[in-house]
Amino acid sequence: MKPLPPKLDRPAWLHGMTAFTTVRTRRSEPLLWSAHLERLRRTCAFLGLPAPDGELPTLEPWPWGLLRVTVEAEGTFRLHRPLTPGPRPSEGVRVRLTDIQVHPQLAAHKTGNYLPYRLAMQQAGEAFEAWLVGPDGTLADGSRTSLLLEIDGQLIVPAGGLPGVTRAAFLKGREWSERKVHCSELPTVTRAWICGSGVGTVPVREIVGAGWGVTLSAKWPQTDNPALIWPEG
Repeated sequence: MKPLPPKLDRPAWLHGMTAFTTVRTRRSEPLLWSAHLERLRRTCAFLGLPAPDGELPTLEPWPWGLLRVTVEAEGTFRLHRPLTPGPRPSEGVRVRLTDIQVHPQLAAHKTGNYLPYRLAMQQAGEAFEAWLVGPDGTLADGSRTSLLLEIDGQLIVPAGGLPGVTRAAFLKGREWSERKVHCSELPTVTRAWICGSGVGTVPVREIVGAGWGVTLSAKWPQTDNPALIWPEG
């Protein structure tokens, strides 16, 4: 047994007492930064952490990057890495519905208490993404992206998860509604997308669960918005 290093003996490490956001960058420019910063401020206020430092330094001019901004009691920290997710999945992606539940108080916030999302991704298997549920059996969130559904011709944001910044950018100017979506409704879904800084807005071709599956029409959105496209080139 090893002694715990003193630098780890604080709430950020012991209890996940941090708030963070992950921002896509394009040749050093942070995309959708004001929306990410506002959500981060709300989470910091909820957790009783200091307000985030919103002044970013000049970032590395990678073609595509992923900037993680983390706030803990000792301040705001950044980590900027190249974003290289691989070839664009032209036919869309498969997602798996899991039995992992989001935290009832923390689901609306991006915090260092991230274990449910890691556990969900472990259940994903060969699927690209895993979806989590709420305590009431409703669809809540993705393990690393936000989800968007089309049911009866209407765009639906399932209530109960993180307010996704990339998803909000995709929905701007479109008609949509937010409501609870029970998992039993998934066979009625006609189209679906996952949205996140790391991938943009990606169509779902198949939703799978324990002993069942739904095949969807997968069509990529027509957009050249650098925050919404697959990061390649």
